[in-house]
Amino acid sequence: MRSPVATMTDSLLLSLLRCPRSGEPLRAEGETALVAEPSGRRYRVSGGVPLLAEDGIGHDAQVQQQHYDGVAAAYVENLSYPHTQEYLAYLDQMLETVVEGRPIGIAAEICCGSGEAFRQFGERMAQGIGIDISANMLGAARASFPDPRFLFVQGDANRLPLADSCLDTVFMVGGVHHINDRRALFSEIHRVLKPGGRFYWREPVSDFLPWRMIRWVIYRLAPALDHLTERPLRYHDTVPLLKELGFGVEAWKTCGFLGFCFLMNSDVLVFNRLFRFLPNIRDLSRALIRLDHAMTSTRLLSRQGLIVVGAAAKPEGSS
Repeated sequence: MRSPVATMTDSLLLSLLRCPRSGEPLRAEGETALVAEPSGRRYRVSGGVPLLAEDGIGHDAQVQQQHYDGVAAAYVENLSYPHTQEYLAYLDQMLETVVEGRPIGIAAEICCGSGEAFRQFGERMAQGIGIDISANMLGAARASFPDPRFLFVQGDANRLPLADSCLDTVFMVGGVHHINDRRALFSEIHRVLKPGGRFYWREPVSDFLPWRMIRWVIYRLAPALDHLTERPLRYHDTVPLLKELGFGVEAWKTCGFLGFCFLMNSDVLVFNRLFRFLPNIRDLSRALIRLDHAMTSTRLLSRQGLIVVGAAAKPEGSS
């Protein structure tokens, strides 16, 4: 199977890309570079990944780039634990409840990491572009998705290297909370979506005061986290901003409770990594998932979960 970069000269994927500085179209120069026209600005391609954010990125993006370039291998390993896989399967189901089986079409996953949305929805995508600041994370994603329908690109989420109104769907799965300038992020997502296109997210949320207090401490103590560039969502910060920028917010559901704390924090709770050796850990994980779901399905706790899944639409007729 030929690589995405090798086929980009005759691919729709290339027509979607833009120079992040000038907005100019890009053309492939063999398999080693992309060139902006007419300015001639050049961008390297390494291991099949166009590097469109090697310079000129913001401070927060630089911090996240250094962080995830360093932890990429450990991050991928954490996702392989059986208890993590069980909880991720549940979170996938919750994300599906807001996608509701709608067509996905041409999609981008921003801050894609190892490609979680591609893993869940890839078969339903006509074509997909994964964008992340970490070249190491993109390398891992690229290895997992060799299908030429998919392209992985290094880019800054606040300066997306994409054309206006070119996407049917945008996913962010654990990426929004890494972006401090949410106005710039959501404005960029609105810009690249076609009218009628949808934005789906699954993110940490801290509307429940106890979670907010615990995270305040953990984010400052855990070496795997950075409190200066990681900020969980809050409803009153997020939904009004999306509406102000022209989105129609269609869903905001929370999930994850005590089971999430124990099963999904191997980067913080070192003992969590030992759970994979426990007999019947998958059965135990499923029991905790059922308990979490029951708790966050009650009226009292329906907005108090640790994770939010949501959907917003760019209205038809929007520019």
